[in-house]
Amino acid sequence: MKDQFGREITYLRISVTDRCNLRCVYCMPEEGIPLIPHSQMLTYEEILDFTRYAVSRGISKVRLTGGEPLVRKGIQSLVRSLASLPGIRDLGMTTNGILLQEMAAELRQAGLHRLNISLDTLDPVRYKALTRGGEMGKVLEGIQAAKKAGFGGPGSPIKINCVLLPDTGREEVEKLRAFTQKEGLELRLIHCMDLKKGSFTKVEGGEGGDCPHCNRIRLTSTGILKPCLFNNIGYDIRILGAEKAMDAALRNKPAAGSANTCDSFNYLGG
Repeated sequence: MKDQFGREITYLRISVTDRCNLRCVYCMPEEGIPLIPHSQMLTYEEILDFTRYAVSRGISKVRLTGGEPLVRKGIQSLVRSLASLPGIRDLGMTTNGILLQEMAAELRQAGLHRLNISLDTLDPVRYKALTRGGEMGKVLEGIQAAKKAGFGGPGSPIKINCVLLPDTGREEVEKLRAFTQKEGLELRLIHCMDLKKGSFTKVEGGEGGDCPHCNRIRLTSTGILKPCLFNNIGYDIRILGAEKAMDAALRNKPAAGSANTCDSFNYLGG
């Protein structure tokens, strides 16, 4: 399945909710934002139906995001259903890790292959400030629970997502690098992005932000299929149906990201 520029599209990112149990400074304002009514969110059945179609077109990698995906009730059942779809070779999730200690084993048993866990610092005071109240200890406990559950082995890496802010010091990054090496984790450095200004760079240690080789499309929690994170284009799968929405996304996926003036990171999943 190729877009108009010949890029092979094999990766679907699915935002299952706009809700989150943190208020990270680079993601949303301290007071939060108006939440999408539950009635407007895709049901798990709708997500599964669309993913099944996307896999039939060539999608082989799926990642669940949020908001924070673990706050959506019954997320384990969605993981189990997606994991059973023939053709999905890579099923991952991006999480802030706060709820992982209690959910890691069940997610692994449900068929989740890999985890990306957000951790921008190893300083608990700075972590609390960046997340506006989060407890870093819960994330560290979640990482250990994930390792115990079987994540982190061959073919099932645990990646640590660190957002580099203007005041992130080199020493802070080196501490994270030493921590990930000691724990057998992979570190991804993500330069702070701005949707509305259209500022982004290639992820260090990852594939995001590399427009000429972009292989992804995104499905929001309200059913909008977006061919690019940094673009206002989107197609409603409920109105158009899966086939027409997919065709439109492939036909109109831009050569490179520009700016997104109508969405937020907690809604899109980053």
